[in-house]
Order: sequence, then C-alpha cells, then structure tokens
Amino acid sequence: MLIRIALAAALVAVGVSAVVAQQDPIAARKALMKLNGQHGAALSKILKGEEPFDAAKVEAGFAQWADTAAKFSALFPDSSKTGETRAAAAIWTDRAGFDAAVAKFAKDVADNRAKAATLDGLKAAMPIIGKNCSDCHQAFRNPS
Repeated sequence: MLIRIALAAALVAVGVSAVVAQQDPIAARKALMKLNGQHGAALSKILKGEEPFDAAKVEAGFAQWADTAAKFSALFPDSSKTGETRAAAAIWTDRAGFDAAVAKFAKDVADNRAKAATLDGLKAAMPIIGKNCSDCHQAFRNPS
C-alpha cells in the first residue's frame, strides 16, 4: 500500500513538473541549468582534489545531466523566444543544429556515465562533458 501511495505521489509530481514546464519553459530550463551547474561544481571540486571522490555525487551529476538532455529540446517552444532568457535566436533558426547538440550531450553523458565511476574515469569523462556544455553555450546562448 505504501509503495502505491509513493508511486502515485511521484506520478503527480512528474505531471505537475510537466505542466509547469509547459507554462513557463524559461523558468524550467533555468532550473535545469542551475542544477547542471551545481553538479558540475561539485564534480569539479573532486577533480581539483578539494573533496574526496564520491561515487554517489558523480552518479547524481550524471543522472541530472541525463535528465536535462531528455527534457531540454522541448523547453524551447516558439513562445519562449523572448523574456528573461539568454537563449540565442540560433536555437530557433538552426533547430536541427540545436537538437543535434542536445543529442550529442545526451550520448556523451550516457557513454561516459559508467566510466566516471572511478576517479580516473571521471577525469577522462569531464572534459568531454564540459566541451559539450561550452560548445552549446557558444552557439546557442547569448552572453550575459
């Protein structure tokens, strides 16, 4: 019974999140980017030796990035071209390029997720993930 209640609550939460994303895609994508940055910063501390390797933190980061990749393209409807956003017009004028960049990010996250389960694997994976972020931001994000 408790499992059914928890499952129902999770489904409601997912449904509410989808509705919020449809109502305010700019806020939804900002929230995803903020989470991506937080996880990137946490893993950067590990890479710099400021914190010990923590497989749970690494997995949480990769899980977040996979979630972002799955949702991201849909969060750029035509209605979200203006407003408080740094999204560049290229997202809409080169939609195929944008979608390809998101797909590449998703593939690289998936391909490197298991490899990052060790410190050496994380050291090899992070430049690949970071390059995806940098390339996408250069092509599809306006400067602040």
